[in-house]
Amino acid sequence: MHPFAIVGRIIAPPLAAARRLLTRWRLAALLLAALALTGCSVLRLAYSQAPAALYWWVDGYVDLNDAQSAALRQDIDRFAAWHRQDELPAYIGLLGTWQAMAPQNTTGAQSCAQYGALRAAVVRLADQGAEPLARVALQLSPAQLQHLERHHAKRNREFEKDFLRGTPTQRLQRRVDKAVDRYEMLYGRLSPEQVAQVRQGLRDAPFDAERLLAERRARQDELLRLIRQLQAAQGGPLATGAAVPAPAVAALRDWFVRGLPQADDPGAPWIAHGCAEYAALHNRTSAAQRERAVQVLKGYEADLRALAAPA
Repeated sequence: MHPFAIVGRIIAPPLAAARRLLTRWRLAALLLAALALTGCSVLRLAYSQAPAALYWWVDGYVDLNDAQSAALRQDIDRFAAWHRQDELPAYIGLLGTWQAMAPQNTTGAQSCAQYGALRAAVVRLADQGAEPLARVALQLSPAQLQHLERHHAKRNREFEKDFLRGTPTQRLQRRVDKAVDRYEMLYGRLSPEQVAQVRQGLRDAPFDAERLLAERRARQDELLRLIRQLQAAQGGPLATGAAVPAPAVAALRDWFVRGLPQADDPGAPWIAHGCAEYAALHNRTSAAQRERAVQVLKGYEADLRALAAPA
């Protein structure tokens, strides 16, 4: 697993990106997902639209009322200003590191080290975003919590459609198609031998969709219980304009971070497997494919430098 592209999922929109990292069953592919942004101008546009996208993402989950909407928009604006000033320089540094790594062979351990750097960035997002998201969570009405439950159920049905329907061969092919698309956005077209290697790596991966769906549902249930418990402890939903209790912020931040496995987590063997499989594929890329990767990464670095520059 290599970090070349996960930065895009952190960039726009930041918290939605962090949430996607919890989809742990395909981390090797996830690390290349940012390359869905095919040009520098697209990334800049996406970043500029991130606050609005983040607002609509949250609203889609809980159906905000007017007062909640106004407060959340203010929180998002503050979060976006922090992210541009404090986080973009860190991503620029990572992109420089990855450009230096791209022409060289790599190892699973090196790739997992970069995964660790990106996980730390996601934790920083959680630290910064915990209070505004706790504010939203504690203000939710019973009807809004039911809306959240329905949205969870909808997303779970989508997971089932993608990973539990069809024959084992069909399921594997869907995973291969997505992984190849993402790799090719970094390296250009893969050879038949490289595609075969991706297929074999995914076939051998410690991937259990049923177990992951069960874990997903358990975390969703835990979140709903936690919100209800926090609200009960304060006598009901948080009033508009009221301060968010620090223990609630800490509890919700802890719930989020516990969903981010470490690279050496024995309960998440797919991470080490993904690191090794990415390294194996990268080491079979041609000089031209590696040069293309460098140019793609340079484009992202230039983009982030423009975004981070003072207005």
